[in-house]
Amino acid sequence: MVLIYSNARVPDAPAAGEGKAVPLMTSIVIAEPAAPTQKPDKGLRAGALGLVSSVVIAVSSTAPAYSMAATLGLIVAIVGVHSPGTLIVSFLPMLCIAYAFRELNKADPDCGITFTWAARAFGPRTGWMGGWGIIAADVIVMASLSQIAGRYFLDLIGLGGAGTVWVTAAGVAFIALLTGVCYRGIEVSARLQQVLLAVEVGTLTVFAVVALVKAGTGHALPGAAHPGVGWLNPWTGSFGSLSNSFLLAVFIYWGWDCALSVNEETKDSARTPGRAAVTATVILVAIFAVISIAALAYAGPVFLAAHSTDVLGAMATSVLGSTPGKLLVLCVLTSTAASTQTTIMPTARTVLAMSAHGAIPGWFARMHPRYRTPTTATIVMGTVSAIFFVLLTLVSKNVLADSAASVGLLIAFYYRLTGFACVWFFRRDLLTSGRALLTKGILPLVGGLTLFAAFVLSIKSYWPAASSYSSFDGVGGIFLIGAGSLVIGVIVMLVVSRFMPRYFAHGITALDHTESHVEGSVS
Repeated sequence: MVLIYSNARVPDAPAAGEGKAVPLMTSIVIAEPAAPTQKPDKGLRAGALGLVSSVVIAVSSTAPAYSMAATLGLIVAIVGVHSPGTLIVSFLPMLCIAYAFRELNKADPDCGITFTWAARAFGPRTGWMGGWGIIAADVIVMASLSQIAGRYFLDLIGLGGAGTVWVTAAGVAFIALLTGVCYRGIEVSARLQQVLLAVEVGTLTVFAVVALVKAGTGHALPGAAHPGVGWLNPWTGSFGSLSNSFLLAVFIYWGWDCALSVNEETKDSARTPGRAAVTATVILVAIFAVISIAALAYAGPVFLAAHSTDVLGAMATSVLGSTPGKLLVLCVLTSTAASTQTTIMPTARTVLAMSAHGAIPGWFARMHPRYRTPTTATIVMGTVSAIFFVLLTLVSKNVLADSAASVGLLIAFYYRLTGFACVWFFRRDLLTSGRALLTKGILPLVGGLTLFAAFVLSIKSYWPAASSYSSFDGVGGIFLIGAGSLVIGVIVMLVVSRFMPRYFAHGITALDHTESHVEGSVS
């Protein structure tokens, strides 16, 4: 916090009595950034979540079990035993971006997050594309979430050999169920998240311990790798492989920003969501490092790469036995449920914020009078996700791989935009203290530049058809899904701007820089 002299005009003191002069007393109050004035009341239930619930939502949204099942094998296929090092190094830019979210949330706790902050920093069109990046990433990832949910549910009830049609039907039903939960209110969602996360983390802990014990006692699978310090080195000698594996690792960490999306429903909305985000990233790097080391030590890189679509399911029976192995299947299913729920929540709130600020039609901002949830935005999110899942299933041989990799492009896009927005928004504060320079400048800038570099290199890598399971006219499906969705966003933005010119002409009401960063009280 920095002391800055306020030039505000001192109002005339009222007369206390005839012929008496009333002395003026001046006091300066140093305060954290205040919320912007004239913020629209979106109708969300304020103060419903505390710090613990916010951390749970942040970790649950990342879905450690699902993320490992869906992505670890793909990373191993690229960098082999260097996967733990890749996951640890990838944590650093995530931590940097978490600080950007934290600092921006202090200044403006708005559920639109990147949309709102980028619009204030760079203008309405940049903000609109930031919001679109969140929406597109969430809709696309629902395809892989739904496929995992459908497959694991059928495995759990003994129908593991069911075909694509049954998996797709189960996935669509799963989307409908979790959309209903999000519709019912934030308190119901938070309580469900706590139960799901407890099951998930407990089962992952048992799996890691048993796998490491079996590997250490000579009961690992053939081809298991012996742990070494080299596993912590992410460098494999190729910029292309490093960037591709890094973008997949970004996908694994993605989701903690959900704690910021529910900031208007959190106690102490300016501080609690940011603390939850930073705490969640630290918890996640520990979970991912331990699970990846345990999986490599027990099964080896060849096995994991060969079962890249579902590494935990492939090891469940071998590690825990036939009946206990079902617990790991249940773990991934609950993880997927948690992530599906916390994917719908931030998307609905981003849409709500865009509607409340006039960037999209106002009917998206309709709220349930009892549950205090964005009803229209939630239902539309669930419906669009289900349609996209069905369409992607029809055209892609591997929904999981293509959607996970393409989402990495979108995550890198809006995360790095948030990092740059933080630096620019606080540009006048950076030299006021060492702490401000580090948390508002250096860390967000490093995170933004790192993700921008990964974004550019991965676009180059994903362009060829050979890089994806699906393709069109020689262009890879991963590139078409990821970069193509951004192009669609530009087209939609141009169309919307024709019918809603006020937002695109004036943007979001700018924060008064002095009022936002220092409060001066003169009495």
